[in-house]
Amino acid sequence: MRKGDLPAFHEISSEVRSISSDSNWKTFFLCGYGITSENAIAQCPETWRILQKIPGLKSAMFSIFEPGKHLPPHRGPYNGVLRFHLGLIVPDEPDKVGIRIDDRTCHWEEGKALIFDDAYEHEAWNHSDKVRVVLFVDFEKPLNFPARLTNKAVLNMAVFTPFIREGYKAHKKWEKLFYGEGTKHR
Repeated sequence: MRKGDLPAFHEISSEVRSISSDSNWKTFFLCGYGITSENAIAQCPETWRILQKIPGLKSAMFSIFEPGKHLPPHRGPYNGVLRFHLGLIVPDEPDKVGIRIDDRTCHWEEGKALIFDDAYEHEAWNHSDKVRVVLFVDFEKPLNFPARLTNKAVLNMAVFTPFIREGYKAHKKWEKLFYGEGTKHR
């Protein structure tokens, strides 16, 4: 988490520019919709081992909010996943660090999980003077048959969308700068 080393989220995912275009929301990507970062996994092998136990894992990254970051109200792009946040570094200032999901305000706590449906409007903020870090995971929403099969098919096709392909290329470019030319990606 050396300052300046991690990319701003919008530098990897252009779709995020509609809610964040500054460098105060950083990400360290492990996997997303069929693409993994072998370099990041090598940096976090225990995290990766634990993530493999999550049924329907679709994406995983570390989400870092610098002091003063505020994401405006927004909704996720697809209604087929649930989002999991695990508080890793959370300033102990619940009046300054939180997330509103629909009409409920929640606060991260170190070592505690928060699961929500990002199809609901939500916004998040870190108005403290310290960094906030969560493990950010999307996993398949549990659904009944036949919706479960349709959802699985849509999520498995995501790797072919421009949104994911562009993110992959941007992340690969960042990895070459961060790790050097010999980066591994699959």
